[in-house]
Amino acid sequence: MCKSRLYFLVLLILVFNHLSVSAFQNQKSTVQPIHKDTAFLQPYCIKYEIDHSKNPLNISLTKVCCDRNGVVQILSSEGILIKSGGQFLYPGELVRDVSYRPILDKKIKNITLYQKQFVYADDKAILSNAWAGRLYSLHTMPDVKMLCGGEDFSFLLTDGTSIQYVKDSKLLEELNSNDKMIAILFDKKRSSFWLLGEHGISIFDTKHKSLAKKFNGNGLTCFALSNNNNELVVGSHNGYFKISAETGKQIGNINTRLPCVDLTVVKEIDDKLWFGSVNGAFMLQADGKFKYYSSRRWMPSNHVNDISDGNNHSILILTDKGLGEIHFTPMTLSDKASYFEQQVRARHIRFGFNATISGLKNGDVSTGSLEDSDNDGLWTSMYLGAEVFRYATTKSPEALENCRESLDAIERLYTVNSLKGFPSRSFERRGYEVSDVHKKDNIDSSFKQEYPGNAGMQSPFEVWRHADDTEWDWKSTTSSDEAIGHMFIFGVIAELIDDPEIKNKAIRLMDALMQHIVDHEMYLMDWNRKPTLWGRWNPEYVNARPKMVGDRKITSSNITSMLQTAYHFTHKKIYKEKALDLLNNYGYLENLMRPMKDISYAPGDADDLSKDLSDGWNHSDDEMYFLGYWGLYRYALNDTLKSKFKTAIIDHWQIERPEKEGAWDIFTAITGVKHFDLNEAVWYLQKYPMDLIDWKVKNSDRKDIDFITQNFRRQTIKEVLPPDELPISRHNSNRFDLNGGDENGGSEYSAGDIWLLPYWMGRYLKIINCRIDAPVNSLRPGLNNGF
Repeated sequence: MCKSRLYFLVLLILVFNHLSVSAFQNQKSTVQPIHKDTAFLQPYCIKYEIDHSKNPLNISLTKVCCDRNGVVQILSSEGILIKSGGQFLYPGELVRDVSYRPILDKKIKNITLYQKQFVYADDKAILSNAWAGRLYSLHTMPDVKMLCGGEDFSFLLTDGTSIQYVKDSKLLEELNSNDKMIAILFDKKRSSFWLLGEHGISIFDTKHKSLAKKFNGNGLTCFALSNNNNELVVGSHNGYFKISAETGKQIGNINTRLPCVDLTVVKEIDDKLWFGSVNGAFMLQADGKFKYYSSRRWMPSNHVNDISDGNNHSILILTDKGLGEIHFTPMTLSDKASYFEQQVRARHIRFGFNATISGLKNGDVSTGSLEDSDNDGLWTSMYLGAEVFRYATTKSPEALENCRESLDAIERLYTVNSLKGFPSRSFERRGYEVSDVHKKDNIDSSFKQEYPGNAGMQSPFEVWRHADDTEWDWKSTTSSDEAIGHMFIFGVIAELIDDPEIKNKAIRLMDALMQHIVDHEMYLMDWNRKPTLWGRWNPEYVNARPKMVGDRKITSSNITSMLQTAYHFTHKKIYKEKALDLLNNYGYLENLMRPMKDISYAPGDADDLSKDLSDGWNHSDDEMYFLGYWGLYRYALNDTLKSKFKTAIIDHWQIERPEKEGAWDIFTAITGVKHFDLNEAVWYLQKYPMDLIDWKVKNSDRKDIDFITQNFRRQTIKEVLPPDELPISRHNSNRFDLNGGDENGGSEYSAGDIWLLPYWMGRYLKIINCRIDAPVNSLRPGLNNGF
């Protein structure tokens, strides 16, 4: 080979290698991050409540202990209580401990742990059933209220003012205090007992048998040794502070930046500080923030009387109404998905719809009823999306059957009424419908104008209609929420399901819906031959709104997505032509590309409807946007539009980022963008509680969060709280809403739309992986059985 040819070949190889490396680097720069699904600690609570049919109404619960065998005992005004029954979501009871009959007959005044064994004080002695029952040390304090063990089976007792130090039935020292004693701790490092009074802290030196005041204060309520016994953490009615165990001097300032400042107990458990208060319990995290456990999601009531470590690193929170046993179980997102799949199938399927169970009595999920919803089609579309992504990812036959069943339910929304291509909101057996039965004194004027009603109908505005089949009623007034939900799932099914029957049904239904809208001049036309109140995409309606009103942007975005989806799968030119006509000739492209920062209040001279639509950020619109983004981006009519739509999606996501809404982060990933807050999406999935009962939650009184002034986005605090500290809500809610729920836990939400949709979409997009070799977690006894 001549030198020139060899030189050319080498040059060609170098150029090729350079191009290959550059291509790889460019490809690598756009590779999306992937969450490796490793185990995290998932908290859940098993509750044990007082059965007042067996106990006095005024029974008091004062202390909880767990011994080396995992046995839990509670000191009460009616003697020693123990747990009976109890599973996740199915509370147990606290019942009288009758296991040792001699103990049952004694007047037990207090209980403590010594060497992880139960030790009791009655009116005569300190005793235990451990150590072959040899511990029986007499005392002379008949009204003993507290005891604490020291070295070599010595004990310090107090009735509040008198103090006795005893060992082997010998009174080693007796003292009196001018302060009312609240608690006792033994400091092994100093061979001393710390005594907390209402007005100060004293220390009893066991060697010199002396009592010395170390700190003066007022309003003290609780204390704990911390930091290897070098510090005392002291709680009060107004926060907590620390003092040096060596000098008795206060360290730093009092901390009042707490979820609740009125403290009742403080404990150091596994090197973490736990606090009980009159309004819940909380744990100090490494980042200086508090993990807050309040509401009946975590305990029978919010007034905490005691906290203790339980078996297998559980935390026992004793309240005035019972015991909350919080477990922290190692779990992967895959494990959690398996649990939530069971939750949906066991309790939340109504005719194939993804439904809520309501009418729960005291949060008991076995007492609720499946109910129709205004948004049956929407919530079911979102659950269906989860199952389609699950099937596309795993080829699970069960997931495919779930898809078939729920699509049948959505199909019947179109066939239960006689309107061609018009989806009902819901259907129910005649006479049993419960959702949105509008009352005459609770209906807005615009609804009255659209649905004037006729005399003699069961509902004054004829929201519910009789089907031709006399066994059934169907619900009218279908809105854009349902339409975009339907088109989202029809597109997902048509793209990802390989079963011809299911795939073709989805395409047939999307065609029917969109043909109805096109035939009726971009309206959903109801039974009364009038457009429904919210099913309106006609330019006359859309562009009547001022540019800053969000309804103008959302309707333009949604209808473009819907038309593109229909064209992509039916290939009917009318859908493409209509989409381009709206985008180019009626300003819909400008509408949907309008930056989210420009969405705001309507001006003072705007019409009333525009003002109503823009009184604040609409989080239901967020849900509609992101569901529509699937068809807007994936089925864009051309690459130019696709690039523009990607810009609009990312612009929307940017303004949503403070909410850490896992679904919106994962939907944004469909654009292929590298940064979409995957860590925050995983945080959402991991932190969402497993208890989906709508327990009453209140955070607005907390002192550890930074409030901000009221704003258009309705953001209330600087940083959103974790999902397990917030009320249960769907994706159409504001994650900055601090309060909500029902005191009695009247409903349980389905995980189908709330959790499974973002999880399985993340799995399908391969931004969340699943360790195939990882065994499915047993979820511990009492959790898997909670169905």
